[in-house]
Amino acid sequence: MKTDFKFSNQLGTVYRKGNLVYTNDGTCLLSPVGNRVTVFDLVNNKSHTLPFAHRLNIARIALHPKGQLLLTIDESGRAILSHFQRRIVLYHFSLKSPVSALAFSASGKHFAVGLGRKIEVWKTPSTPGSAESATGDDSGGLEFAPFVRYRQYVSHHDTVQHIEWSSDSRFFLSASKDLTARIWSLDPEEGFMPTTLAGHRTAVYAAWFSKDQETIHTVSKDGALFQWQYLPPADVDPDDVNEQDERWRITERRYFFQDQAHLTTAAFHPASNLLVTGFSNGLFMLHELPSFSEIHKLSISASHVDTVSINQTGEWLAFGSSALGQLLVWEWQSESYILKQQGHFDSMNTLTYSPSGDRVITCADDGKIKVWDTTSGFCIVTFTEHTSGVTACEFAKRGNVLFTASLDGSVRAFDLIRYRCFRTFTAPKRLSFSSIAVDPSGEVVAAGSLDDFDVHIWSVQTGQLLDQLSGHEGPVSSLAFSAADGSLVSGSWDRTVRIWSVFGRTQTSEPLQLQADVLAVSVRPDGRQVAVSTLDGQLTFWSLSEATQQAGLDSRRDASGGRKTTDRRTAANVAGTKSFGTIAYSTDGTVLIAGGNSKYICLYAVETGVLLRKFTVSVNLSLEGTQEFLNSNLLTEAGPRGLLDEQGEASDLEDRIDKSLPGSKRGDAAQRKSAPEVRVPGIAFSPTGRAFCAASTEGLLLYSLDTGAVFDPFDLDVDVTPETTLQALRRTEWLKAMVMAFRLSDTRLVRQVYRSVAISDIRLVVRDLPQVYLERLLRFVAKEADQSPHLELNLIWLESVLSQHGRLLKEKQGDYAEVVRMVQKATARIQNEIMKVADQNTHTIDYLLAQPLNDPFSGMQLKAITTGGAEQEESDDDEEMADDDEEWIGLE
Repeated sequence: MKTDFKFSNQLGTVYRKGNLVYTNDGTCLLSPVGNRVTVFDLVNNKSHTLPFAHRLNIARIALHPKGQLLLTIDESGRAILSHFQRRIVLYHFSLKSPVSALAFSASGKHFAVGLGRKIEVWKTPSTPGSAESATGDDSGGLEFAPFVRYRQYVSHHDTVQHIEWSSDSRFFLSASKDLTARIWSLDPEEGFMPTTLAGHRTAVYAAWFSKDQETIHTVSKDGALFQWQYLPPADVDPDDVNEQDERWRITERRYFFQDQAHLTTAAFHPASNLLVTGFSNGLFMLHELPSFSEIHKLSISASHVDTVSINQTGEWLAFGSSALGQLLVWEWQSESYILKQQGHFDSMNTLTYSPSGDRVITCADDGKIKVWDTTSGFCIVTFTEHTSGVTACEFAKRGNVLFTASLDGSVRAFDLIRYRCFRTFTAPKRLSFSSIAVDPSGEVVAAGSLDDFDVHIWSVQTGQLLDQLSGHEGPVSSLAFSAADGSLVSGSWDRTVRIWSVFGRTQTSEPLQLQADVLAVSVRPDGRQVAVSTLDGQLTFWSLSEATQQAGLDSRRDASGGRKTTDRRTAANVAGTKSFGTIAYSTDGTVLIAGGNSKYICLYAVETGVLLRKFTVSVNLSLEGTQEFLNSNLLTEAGPRGLLDEQGEASDLEDRIDKSLPGSKRGDAAQRKSAPEVRVPGIAFSPTGRAFCAASTEGLLLYSLDTGAVFDPFDLDVDVTPETTLQALRRTEWLKAMVMAFRLSDTRLVRQVYRSVAISDIRLVVRDLPQVYLERLLRFVAKEADQSPHLELNLIWLESVLSQHGRLLKEKQGDYAEVVRMVQKATARIQNEIMKVADQNTHTIDYLLAQPLNDPFSGMQLKAITTGGAEQEESDDDEEMADDDEEWIGLE
């Protein structure tokens, strides 16, 4: 089995903190999810997560105006410059201070960052393949020190919250918490002096230029909107106006009047004069400037709105709320949602794959069950029937039925075709169920509890309780059915695993004694072996038929790693506290994957007990347990600095400082805060065995053998012309010639390359063809099969495509449905024509065989027929040689 799994996508988390950014065409939305960036394709209804990750949560992101470069900066000021289309990291750089604002200039040559109360303007680094570098030369190559600081601006007295560039990239605005906004010039301008716009009573959140740059709009935290224009004093006669008397003055004052709520975010679209504001009570408002007429007013969240963004056309509004993990895209003209996604409010507990492998179900402590589409990355349905945390879930082997167990004392069955709960199972007394298992036929469901030490069994058809299996002396932690004989395997905290003959005449159990509490059990798909994970970090393998131990391995060292802030021991000495709480066999049963209260996911070979791969769940230092070493400088007399609550219950730092004692800068040292700990509570292999998913603190992580990145690796700055394509064809570089022909979209050239590829190399060309060209190739082959007489050549191409990319076509049926139908239509036509010719030939042969052999004229007739056929073939050959449009290619 292949084990080179790579990170494919991150689901379950749609927004964590930071700002949202639209692409230049307005069809994709970039959202920071922890220390990664997820891209939501709003038109094709897909999402993917970029492969690189920061060391801390991302605070600010910005996209280059040309759409090629993506700049992401984390909470500590470390920046990563990546190529957005190719999804590769170009440069790493540290700004040495937390960043509060970030914006590219309209020309793309510079970007400005707010570092506390100062502003720095940097040159945009050049990238390979760019038309020109930031310095203006045409090299466009890699640089040793790409980040060059252009200028520094220091006049604000508090944190800069927003930076906005003018359309000509000569000036930019900055809004600060010091109650002012300022106008700066990129380069010294004749007659221009940096201007301060003062007048607000609270912190200025943002400032924008109008489309004609004659007006400036500023908005503050208390909901005040000021309009500024460059005017002379009002009491001066227009004929006596002097240019020195003109300055930026307030012409309009507008107020939102939101009682018990303050402004948290705002965005302005200069082309349409639309102003969108979000408030701490979950309300957002849409106004048209300069008239300040209210267009919409809608509540979208129970918590405050953290960020808002407007696409280039001004039609779609994107909102993010970090408290509930919500991400919304709203079209204000039609008043409809384009995207409405929300992750789990609490941490995930478990997950499972659907039998088809295209759905992943996650359960969490918030009582919600979410169904995720692995292809699109979106949540397609959420079940809220449970009233408490959902602890376990499992699919029936047949049908689309999902069973879940919850702490509310119920086990529920959901129909994933109609998306409804059709059965509820309860125990005679109130229990909190923690584990669940479904027999292979899907007719019996079993659940274990933490309160009662019995295993409850129900009938799915009637919903009646069939039996209670007693024998364990501790809470039942895990259950699993065997696919071979239908026996039930249960693991408990009493350090035993019991094998129950549920469908036998005598419900006896075979106890298997272990050395520590059982955390998880997993039965091999063939039903002959069970793997057990215990609290002491041991993995043991038992034979179900003989009830004997076959193998065992010590995985404590494999799971150890990472040190929490409160740990008194080093990361190398905490192996005794690490164990695997979830394990799963692969589809073929050759490997076992394990995860638990560790930052690692381990992949073991079952037969040899060798550790094959070790995946790091997260490198995010914002989580507990990801650091190997702690900084002793962060240890204070009140405890580790990371545990001190510096903000208290206030939403903003300045709010907490206002309520503290005079002169106090740190606050009450007795108050504590907690950070989420990295762990893997659930893990599962896909039915195909080519992917696995893990429920972690960061979200739902997907690892796959197929990375799924669809891009053109040949999309380089080379001369792609018909001449270079023909040269590659003469050098027998079939793949390169095929890709270049597709990029030129020249049908005649594609046909020439298509017919020139050697028969023995067709399979190799199809295998290495980038996925981005797969649809074009299928479409072209389908058309050729309808028009071209080269029957065998077309069928060889079709057979190679289906054999090499059949799995991809199956997984993405919706994307390739049209071209697959074209191929089916072409092959059906070929089949019908061949059947007609075969039937005619069959009738002719039957007629000839039916002729009597003693007829003296039969030989003459046969000779005449043969002669006539030969003459006809010669005439046909002459006509075909005269036809220059189509040339028959004979295949050996």
